Amino acid sequence: MGNNLHDIANAMVARGKGILAADESTGTIGRRLASINVANEEPNRRAWRQLLFTTEGYGKYISGVILYDETLRQSSDDEIPFVELLQNEGVIPGIKVDKSTNPLAGAPGELTTDGLDGLRDRLNEYYELGARFTKWRAVITIGDHIPSDYCINVNAHALGRFAALSQEAGLVPIVEPEVLMDGDHSIEYCEWATEKTLDRTFEELKTQRVDLEGMVLKPNMVLSGTDAEDRADAEEVARRTVGCFKRTIPAAVPGIAFLSGGQGDEEATVNLDAINKLAQSDGAPWELTFSYGRGLQATPLQTWGGNPNNVPAAQEAFIERSIATAAAREGNYV
Repeated sequence: MGNNLHDIANAMVARGKGILAADESTGTIGRRLASINVANEEPNRRAWRQLLFTTEGYGKYISGVILYDETLRQSSDDEIPFVELLQNEGVIPGIKVDKSTNPLAGAPGELTTDGLDGLRDRLNEYYELGARFTKWRAVITIGDHIPSDYCINVNAHALGRFAALSQEAGLVPIVEPEVLMDGDHSIEYCEWATEKTLDRTFEELKTQRVDLEGMVLKPNMVLSGTDAEDRADAEEVARRTVGCFKRTIPAAVPGIAFLSGGQGDEEATVNLDAINKLAQSDGAPWELTFSYGRGLQATPLQTWGGNPNNVPAAQEAFIERSIATAAAREGNYV
């Protein structure tokens, strides 16, 4: 099983490709659909995902797609299961398995992620449904006197449990400790919080006997807060991100798939490009790719607008975003 996990993990971070995050919960995709005045109903959610998954040739730039429970079970208008559509395009199907965040008891302003109860049974079912990797998101908030050690410890432990259970079920875990960019904090504070979070996360992964060569890390970039007065440019983002990772992430991990984390399309792409340029010249040991949701979907969604006549134009926009982001993943974005 170990080698199979290694093969899947390596395929997920293959050169020139990245991962599409299409795992928005029903509530989250509802907000996306509301932005184009489309009702949050199952047929509309299915139509949007079908548009993405039937785009011709996107498998040249997308290695895997993270799905939501509902989406994993859906089929196209032609009654082809979405999982089969992905596989036919050479794309690996994955599944978000956490049950979202809730306030962390005794830690005002901080969050923990639920979903460990019953996870083993759900993982086995997801494997049978065709998923080959999983994702669990932990959220670390920056604010006055936070993140606390307590919050980081709780979330790192849950990431370790999730990853160990996923590998037991034959699924590659995407381990996602996200230090949020919300706030007016400096890039130095983000770097401190990210380093602390990654250190603790890898301690737990090792303690819980997770095979590091059979996983993918999905971290934030080291960024200034969204509302910071003087936000760092792409070169500084790259320098601090690569430096932080070299101090914390073992070389055994085959790849790092960045989340866009609230960055706009262009910012996420430019930063990814700068990080890859530096990492290549620096001899970084991991593949550095992307696992973007909004960064790949925002433009196609606006182009579609819920109108079936706009599907071809929206698919073209999706391909354009995929090509640009895949170029940035190689450090070749113009």
